Amino acid sequence: MSSVNTAIQLITREQAENGAARGSTCSPALAKGPWDYDLAEALAGVPAYGPGASSADVAPAATPRQGQLPEEYKRATDAELARRITAAKATLGDRAVILGHFYQRDEVIQYADFVGDSFQLANAALTKPEAEAIIFCGVHFMAETADILSTPEQAVILPNLAAGCSMADMADADSVAECWEQLEEIFGTGPDAEGRRPVIPVTYMNSSAALKAFCGENGGIVCTSSNAKTVLEWAFERGQRVLFFPDQHLGRNTAKALGVPLEQMPMWNPRKDLGGNSAQQLLDSRVILWHGFCSVHKRFSVAQIEQARAEHPGVQVIVHPECPMEVVDAADSAGSTDFIKKAIAAATEPTTFAIGTEINMVNRLAAEYPQHTIFCLDPVICPCSTMYRIHPGYLAWVLEELVAGRVVNRITVGDAVQANARTALERMLAARP
Repeated sequence: MSSVNTAIQLITREQAENGAARGSTCSPALAKGPWDYDLAEALAGVPAYGPGASSADVAPAATPRQGQLPEEYKRATDAELARRITAAKATLGDRAVILGHFYQRDEVIQYADFVGDSFQLANAALTKPEAEAIIFCGVHFMAETADILSTPEQAVILPNLAAGCSMADMADADSVAECWEQLEEIFGTGPDAEGRRPVIPVTYMNSSAALKAFCGENGGIVCTSSNAKTVLEWAFERGQRVLFFPDQHLGRNTAKALGVPLEQMPMWNPRKDLGGNSAQQLLDSRVILWHGFCSVHKRFSVAQIEQARAEHPGVQVIVHPECPMEVVDAADSAGSTDFIKKAIAAATEPTTFAIGTEINMVNRLAAEYPQHTIFCLDPVICPCSTMYRIHPGYLAWVLEELVAGRVVNRITVGDAVQANARTALERMLAARP
């Protein structure tokens, strides 16, 4: 099976030459090098996430931007980049470790020393204390988490600074602090008769270090898609209700599975007073959901599941819990990227799987398990916009800079933020399923 990038190049070329193509993509701009987006943003003075699933999301003004990649890396062929990356890795040896997220393009994943989800990768880096540099082929919040958990001597590098996360950007520190102030005015700050606080903040791993620190400072915790249920149970033991951000869908799906009624899960829209709710609605709440979402997982629909079942009788539909509630309800099962991978690995008989998560991971699973029929629920190839900003050219650049004794694109988290964020992460680690 060809890589996602190869498929996009083929579709774009066929469309240009014939006016039609075998397959479709959400943007022909995906066929261009990410440095084209870097230049366009520099000329426009406006940050953007780039083509792909998040292209319609508005990037905050403070979104990190990548400077221009040196021309030699833009012009290099795939074969030349492969040679240079391999040579740089060999020269650096144990001094550098490369982490690759499940959603990263194959052309980058092939060089990764570890492949996994964001927290698996941050923990993987801990197994390489001798590494002077951790190159995180993922997105900005992941690199921040790696910096929090790694030693002060280790440099965490993000090959393209523009690889952010639109979901993480939907909950910024100022908006969450303002929300918290309004909630304290309604709930007060004192515990109830059972010693439970009025509200416990819970942030998804897909958030900035500043929001992880906010949770650490205010008695809260971090969760992943793997342990969200356990974390919510932890929070309910300590609080009367939960403020869950930034992903509304993971919060809603997890709380619903725990028996929380939908009417007790109001949405908080940071652009509205009291988040668009009445004081009574908030007083009656168990989980207050932030108005955030993943643009990749928002693309999946019940109609896609119905079509998969019609075309493939007996298909097993597995989706990520960042998908909308109706999609999770219509699927056979829902779980984290690691859950999806393990579910396919556990299938002993040839099975047809329709998967609702990012296309790079789905295609990789299809190649890894050829005895099964595995396809993405969304027929349109639309990768994570920001993961796609990482290209072998940027990886070659940061590696060769390291060989030359220079650290570029280092991600650092300040001491005060790091201390409180680490507290929230340690609480998460202690809350085992």
